Amino acid sequence: MNILIAEDEQDIRNLLELHLLKEGYTVFKAVNGLEALDILKKEHIHLALLDVMMDGIDGFNLLKMLREWSQIPVIFLTAKIEDDDKILGLGLGADDYVIKPFKPVELMARIKSNLRRCYKYSGENELIKIGNLELSKEGCTVKKDGEIVTLNAKEFKILEMLMSNIGRVFTKKQIYENVWQEEYLGDDNTIMVHISHLRDKIEEDPKNPCKIKTIRGIGYRFEKI
Repeated sequence: MNILIAEDEQDIRNLLELHLLKEGYTVFKAVNGLEALDILKKEHIHLALLDVMMDGIDGFNLLKMLREWSQIPVIFLTAKIEDDDKILGLGLGADDYVIKPFKPVELMARIKSNLRRCYKYSGENELIKIGNLELSKEGCTVKKDGEIVTLNAKEFKILEMLMSNIGRVFTKKQIYENVWQEEYLGDDNTIMVHISHLRDKIEEDPKNPCKIKTIRGIGYRFEKI
């Protein structure tokens, strides 16, 4: 798998590259946000390590741009420990947040965990085509009628789960615990809001959905089209 390191400190770049290569990953490196953006557009990156404070485009703005076309896992690297920065990064769609200095072995574990979670439902077919929808598990992208659909990370993971198991009914508990990786405490509203947003983006008539169907009292399934 291809990992992008976007980090302005050479020692950290080299250290990360060394450990990633040992784990068998292919490494792409950028010293600023502009270089990172160019690599993200040209190469098939599976996970990005982004320094928050970079020249040209900082990590937060780079993530905003990336989320316009891709939902690959993103881990922020930062020396800042303020909670507001962490909340902002996660709110923009980051998957994890690592404070410098960090232990390489811990970061490698987080990288593996995020890759497993993002590509959890990947089977032999990395590209799922159902009707006018096309979901790329490897690229973490969704297209409708050939046009990119902008989804946040949670929306993508819900859709991937449903499209990978067409016709299967998932309970709200199953969806929540698989996507949020937290214990489900009956917060139906969170899932309902994400399903509603998904329908707005992929259904021809969101008020009368034909793709994501509600199974009353149980949960949701993706219909055979």
